Amino acid sequence: MKFQSYPIQHVELKVENLERSISFYKKVIGFSVLEKTEKEVFLTADGETSLLSLKELEHYSPKQGKTTGLYHFAILLPERVYLASILKHFLKQGIELGASDHLVSEALYLSDPDGNGIEVYADRDSSTWKWQNNEVVMDTKPLDGQNLLNELPKDEEWKGLPHKTLIGHIHLHVRNLEEAEKFYKEGLGLDIVTNYGGHALFLSFHRYHHHIGVNIWAGKDAKNPKPEHVGLKSFALFYDTKEQRDKAIERLISLGFHVKEQDDVFTAEDESGNKMKLVF
Repeated sequence: MKFQSYPIQHVELKVENLERSISFYKKVIGFSVLEKTEKEVFLTADGETSLLSLKELEHYSPKQGKTTGLYHFAILLPERVYLASILKHFLKQGIELGASDHLVSEALYLSDPDGNGIEVYADRDSSTWKWQNNEVVMDTKPLDGQNLLNELPKDEEWKGLPHKTLIGHIHLHVRNLEEAEKFYKEGLGLDIVTNYGGHALFLSFHRYHHHIGVNIWAGKDAKNPKPEHVGLKSFALFYDTKEQRDKAIERLISLGFHVKEQDDVFTAEDESGNKMKLVF
């Protein structure tokens, strides 16, 4: 089964050096440039739609540990063979990697030059996912890299990201899980699909394994990063309809969260400083 709706459709990052970041995301990850200004670039996999934008800060501070913000954003490849191809590419490039089998997916982990976490993954068919009491069964096991590489013909060359690449999910550091549940479940309307040991929640629409993850691994009551810190600027959360988006805004306001509107763009922020644009 292929999911029709992947609501995290765009991620915005703040970076120290735009040209350095462009080089990384082109040569290592496989994006191409869709549009570029002096201080900002929009990156694409299909040549038409921007999945990631990078903005250079005029006055910056390096990414801080033990703060809320981005844990990683996740690039979803349409088929396992593409994950094999990019693994081979990473190995040739000598990239420092993490790699995990999550049962529902297989994933590679790395960081960009500013320390922003990136996951590149491929889903297993959802018919193989196991559910218990409305929670999807996930784990973190070692990835069988050789089995993955066996997907490739020996002379297969890496060609960058395939056109059907998507942002599959985003994973965030938060200061408090109870606050996060109130914001993301009660406010935004996502369903909790896994409570991971009381220190992480995974939430989604449409019974996906997760579109948003939140964790307290940076520490309970971790501080929010300052505006000048590199890291997550915002992400776009898409709803299927305007009515669903508007109801989410109403719920957030009723729960005491502030939603800003500018030029018909609605922006919400959780209590850990993670910002998102609510669109349809």
